[in-house]
Amino acid sequence: MPAPAPVPAPAPTPVTILVDADACPVKEEIYRVAERFGAEVRVVSNSPFRVPVSARVRRVVVSDGFDAADDWIAEHATPRSVVITADILLAERCLKAGARVLKHDGREFDAASIGSAVATRAIMEDLRAGMDGVGGGPPPFSKADRSNFLQALDRVLVQLRRS
Repeated sequence: MPAPAPVPAPAPTPVTILVDADACPVKEEIYRVAERFGAEVRVVSNSPFRVPVSARVRRVVVSDGFDAADDWIAEHATPRSVVITADILLAERCLKAGARVLKHDGREFDAASIGSAVATRAIMEDLRAGMDGVGGGPPPFSKADRSNFLQALDRVLVQLRRS
């Protein structure tokens, strides 16, 4: 009697890139890298965005409710997800779910950095509250930021592919 054929191991769950899309300057880069790696992309926002026609890319439009997009992303974040956001509190929620989290400039939030990022955010919020009329914000997005993001996304997707 012939030996039974070995059962192949199940294919790993595909990686899903969850994009906090309302202020994301690297959507086109995400689509290109995701296609190369065979990753799924969910572009989450409060209003419709044009997304490429692809079986891998899906637009998710949530209500205009405060933090509705963040809530959707946090609920769908898993250890097989890469979340793209500059929102520190969303990053913290997604890290707790086991997701990898990248900022638009390629810096990665992780367990070692998120605590100080949350604390700095709170301090800055307090300072801004006491400084009537003082604005600011992040520096302009640069070519170096875009390049750093592409390298970081590639690195994270390679790591997830191996796991």
